[in-house]
Amino acid sequence: MRYHITPIPKPRMTRRDKWLKPPRNCVAQYRAFCDLCRIYRVDLRNGDSIKFVIPMPESWSKKKQLAMAGQLHQSKPDLSNLLKALEDAVHPDDDSELAWYSEIKKVWGAQGTIIITSARPTPDDFPG
Repeated sequence: MRYHITPIPKPRMTRRDKWLKPPRNCVAQYRAFCDLCRIYRVDLRNGDSIKFVIPMPESWSKKKQLAMAGQLHQSKPDLSNLLKALEDAVHPDDDSELAWYSEIKKVWGAQGTIIITSARPTPDDFPG
């Protein structure tokens, strides 16, 4: 499933962020991301394949954008914080049931997108 939501990393939050008015910018962006995940009813399960498409900066030339489209994104934000934000947004109460994914990657793209491909586990996925 393709969700046109720009991936946001999970910010480091404190107790102060619960009552601070207005919230810090990174916290406000994260809360908006969580709201969009709920609106689009993003579904995340064990065995899924996740691809985070990070939008390219507008300052890049058209030549560089064409060259980097679909290439691995190897700079900040890191993959673990993107995944943590998605898991917490989709399963806000308890995301401990999510134990494994078939593939997780982040790539450059024209528009921020999260692509989740559902994969049903087979007995071969769990040897032993």
